[in-house]
Amino acid sequence: MKVRFNENKEIVDIVKQGLKESGGYCPCRRERTPDTICMCKEFRDQIADPDYEGYCHCMLYYKEK
Repeated sequence: MKVRFNENKEIVDIVKQGLKESGGYCPCRRERTPDTICMCKEFRDQIADPDYEGYCHCMLYYKEK
């Protein structure tokens, strides 16, 4: 299992700027809770799933099997 940044540098730059502006909260989410701080709970749960392969919600990270 490996987690890496999206290969599209433009997406990575946009999301990182959103994270900076939001104080580390996922820029793709309206709510500001501990579950939406990057790396969000949704993606942490997906990482824990051995069968999951794909991007996080905001497409910053990709989990490979």
